[in-house]
Amino acid sequence: MNSYYSKARDFLKTYFTEGHERSVKAKKNILASILIKGCSIGISLLLVPLTINYINSSRYGIWLTLSSIVAWLSFFDVGLTQGLRNKFAEAKAKDDDSVAQIYVSTTYALLAIIFFVIWVVFLVGNNFLNWSSILNVSTEMQSEVSILAIIVFTYFCLSFVLKIITTILLADQQPAKSSMIDLLGQVLSLIIILVLVKTTEGSLLKLGIALCLSPLLILIGANLLLFRGIYRKYRPSISRVKFVYAKDLFNLGLIFFIIQFAAIIQFQTANIIIARNFGTVDVTAYNIVYKYFGILNMIFTIFITPFWSASTEAYQKDDIQWIRNGIKKYNQVNMLLVVAGVLMLVFSDTVYRFWLRGKVDISFSLSLWGFLYFNVMMYGGKYVNFLNGISALRIQFISSIISPFLYIAVAIFLIRIYHLGVYSLFIASIIANFNGFILAPLQYNKIIIKKAESTIWYK
Repeated sequence: MNSYYSKARDFLKTYFTEGHERSVKAKKNILASILIKGCSIGISLLLVPLTINYINSSRYGIWLTLSSIVAWLSFFDVGLTQGLRNKFAEAKAKDDDSVAQIYVSTTYALLAIIFFVIWVVFLVGNNFLNWSSILNVSTEMQSEVSILAIIVFTYFCLSFVLKIITTILLADQQPAKSSMIDLLGQVLSLIIILVLVKTTEGSLLKLGIALCLSPLLILIGANLLLFRGIYRKYRPSISRVKFVYAKDLFNLGLIFFIIQFAAIIQFQTANIIIARNFGTVDVTAYNIVYKYFGILNMIFTIFITPFWSASTEAYQKDDIQWIRNGIKKYNQVNMLLVVAGVLMLVFSDTVYRFWLRGKVDISFSLSLWGFLYFNVMMYGGKYVNFLNGISALRIQFISSIISPFLYIAVAIFLIRIYHLGVYSLFIASIIANFNGFILAPLQYNKIIIKKAESTIWYK
């Protein structure tokens, strides 16, 4: 027994200490992220029935739909954080800490200005919005939902600025620490909601405050702690704000912005389309399936996240073999998750009954298409991450202009003409994601395998 224990210990020690420095760093972050994400998944799954019991499935659907609408706010990020991720990683690869600090300081300044202006405009405009009509709910809830919108909008404005610290962690190939920040926010939310359930009657406003305030407190703490510690030399400073560097961020960020915009339409308008065509109860069912099979994508994301910034470094140093080995290993992980997904699909009805105690009805068709959607996302994810890392974005940029229109057209067509159910949104998402499962793998092959001469593949 001791012999097996020793061999296992020696294997793990060797696995996590030997090999390329970039790979070792990725392995350690993947292990830590698995533990962190495991806790995050558990809390996320626990929060769903807890919040539904605290309010009800219809009000929970209102919360989800309103959050989706406000999440359009990321439209105004203009891709700056993704631009920062690549520029920060490039500056670090060249050991240019001064330029890295300028990019950090300039990004904080730009986003603070942008989201302050947006917040003020919303406070004025909110007085003229008929939320009961927008969300298709009773007019008696107009005042309550209007106040909730202000709470959620304020949270998103503040979080977009404060979350720059998580972008820096990702650029520094430390996704585990980035995930830990999110986990701590979830833990605090869970604690507060448990207290609310025990001490108060169900309230949509109190739920909104709990789910918004908790992550903000953690983000503020993370910014203070990290910029006084390991990232002291990159700490944002007014004197280091150089708007001339904003051009670099905007040039790269604008491309990411269009790509993000397409993602927002595909991922966020789903709740709005469902609420308008089916009802807020169906929003809840769709999101439960999204969360359930999203576990697969969450696990794959743990493995794939370090690959973005690691690809930036590897490509800068012409380490092509490391990139090829990475893709090969990610394909193996991909296949294992497909098998796991099949098991999740087979037992999905049993899991729903145990998890939700029969409070929400979910069809097998919705689960099936949710399963297929996330498998398509995982397949394309590894190639898209690599291309993002080396800033080869032109093809993805062009496809992102097409995909939102394709997504909405297919979704409305399936719902209005063929009268298909909520799973129409998953079908539309799969079709609209043609870049991920067709173009991105082709582009990777042209760049890394065939070393194509045409510049279109590299830009």
